[in-house]
Amino acid sequence: MMVFMAKSFRPVLRDQGFLLPVDMREWLPPDHLAWFLIDTIEALDTTGLEKSRKVGGAGAAGYDPRMLLALLMYAYCRGVRSSRQIERLCSTDVAFRVLCAQDGPDHCTIARFRSDCQDAFEDLFAQVLLVAARAGLARFGTVAIDGTKISANASIDANRSQEWLQQKVREMVAEAEAADAAEDAARSTDDVLEDRVPPGLADPSGRQARIRAAVKEIAEQARRRKTDEAAREDAALARRRRSEEGKPVVGRIPEGPHRLAEAEAHLAREIGMHQAKLDRYAGLLAAGKKPMGRPPVPLDESTRVRRAERVVKAARAAQQQREGSDVNAGTKMPSAVANTTDPQSRIMPTRRGFLQGYNAQVAVTGDHLIVAVSLGQSTSDLRCLVPMMRAAQDAATRCHETTGSPVHRIGTVLADAGYASNANLGAPGPDRLIALGKGRDQAKAAATEKMDGPPPEGATPRQSMAHRLRTEEGHSLYKRRGATVEPTVGNLKKILDRFSRRGLKQAASELHLAATAHNLMKLHRAQAA
Repeated sequence: MMVFMAKSFRPVLRDQGFLLPVDMREWLPPDHLAWFLIDTIEALDTTGLEKSRKVGGAGAAGYDPRMLLALLMYAYCRGVRSSRQIERLCSTDVAFRVLCAQDGPDHCTIARFRSDCQDAFEDLFAQVLLVAARAGLARFGTVAIDGTKISANASIDANRSQEWLQQKVREMVAEAEAADAAEDAARSTDDVLEDRVPPGLADPSGRQARIRAAVKEIAEQARRRKTDEAAREDAALARRRRSEEGKPVVGRIPEGPHRLAEAEAHLAREIGMHQAKLDRYAGLLAAGKKPMGRPPVPLDESTRVRRAERVVKAARAAQQQREGSDVNAGTKMPSAVANTTDPQSRIMPTRRGFLQGYNAQVAVTGDHLIVAVSLGQSTSDLRCLVPMMRAAQDAATRCHETTGSPVHRIGTVLADAGYASNANLGAPGPDRLIALGKGRDQAKAAATEKMDGPPPEGATPRQSMAHRLRTEEGHSLYKRRGATVEPTVGNLKKILDRFSRRGLKQAASELHLAATAHNLMKLHRAQAA
């Protein structure tokens, strides 16, 4: 039997004429996005894609990875992520037929290509960013960073508690032991075993593997929660001791067992300070002196004392509620859950409720080009600012080394109040403006409490930031944040409003693919203009 060896990829003959007077070049206008993607991808280094494609084996020649990439990229630009839908469009849509040169791949080939080449998508994203920089885009004068929650390929109803998962694991172990015992009994009696599907094919969805992965996720969550709770306990205890020593403490009193004690210490300090004012005023009157200014109000009318009393009252109510919840702990919802469809996804809070997904971070330049993306499992954005600033700075450095243009030097990073923390305000890196509160409060403060010049000497990072945001220059510069990053995030979610792949690494590769598609559309529109 003869074995044929494939020596190369299938030729992509888009210029091939037909017997009838039909030319594929006439199917689409010259400035169509499909032609732009074909030309751009031909200029990119696709070595990483070709490494995952096998050449020289038995069978028919494989599809050209550049053609598959152009097809996949155009599909994402049009908001199509389903491999089956892409397969159908290769027969019904003119642009898709041009991209695949009328030799459309099946959905398995498309899905396998997206899976096998996931490690190359981040490099392609960086290459497209350099192409845009050479075209005069990617102006790093201002870089806005924001986070958005994107749904995973999993249902929020598939979350299970640790007890449920452990019970399922015990059932799986019991079933396996029963099956082994049955096989041993069959062998001992020389019975012929019936044909069975191999274990690897009996469960094509990998449910058992996902349940085991979910158990590991819950164990890891418990470990991280224990570490975080210990750190919060130490910080709360330090605050309480500082307050009991009569020293001022900045910030809101944290929840926990030390809240009431710190609130009572704060109330005692406020009462002592106001009582000292009253005693000093009474002493001046007794000495026959005339005190300057208005006399202090009685103790029960002091606004600071009243506020401290309200804080103590709220702390007592919270402690009573916590003690009641401890009594009814058996009826509480489980605090640690894992999803049996995508164990690495998390329940994310949004303005419209909760979703099962990931936290995507995006860094955008002033001309609405995405220069860095990342994906995480934390619902908070606090720990994402420094890595995103570093990624944006690296992207600016690469662009500047390529073009030498001054617009490719990073200027000011803009971020909302979700990133406001002492660590982020004082971390090394580029200049930044981070909101310290809601937008309307910040705008009101900038209008009624205007500041000029640099922050005063000895100011804390938070005080310095508040000063800068109240200056005319700082306020006008920060106003660019919303108009820069929010429309870009909206356009990105038109491309990718839900992940198709499961797992943190797989979803991150899909996010890079969607960000690349976004930048290619920006570049195409800029060249057309």
